[in-house]
Amino acid sequence: MRIAVPLKDERGLESEVCEHFGRARYFAFIDVEENTIKGSEVVEVPFEDHGPGDLPNFIKEHGGEAVLAYGMGKRAITYFNSLGITVVTGAYGKVRNVVEAFINQVLEVDPHWKERIEATKHGH
Repeated sequence: MRIAVPLKDERGLESEVCEHFGRARYFAFIDVEENTIKGSEVVEVPFEDHGPGDLPNFIKEHGGEAVLAYGMGKRAITYFNSLGITVVTGAYGKVRNVVEAFINQVLEVDPHWKERIEATKHGH
């Protein structure tokens, strides 16, 4: 399985999950076999501005089968699902920890991510 995660910086597994999926400049693509991380690569997003479907198609082109993100819009989630890509929202923390928790089915997500993102938009 290949998992895509939006990054705060280009440190890959050592980076933190970027809160704003659409603003991430880098994504980690993590290869998982038999519930173990076998490898990962960091890919810079090749466009500054993006329209609907650009990021899902970028992730699909790089072989992503699942996306672990903190916040993501409903349209993006629908688009990923139409490409057969699983989306998990509310994921936060260090990328390595998030991916390991996900593959071991013990990932704890923030159920209030939507409210938190809304609050930061309004400067609270």
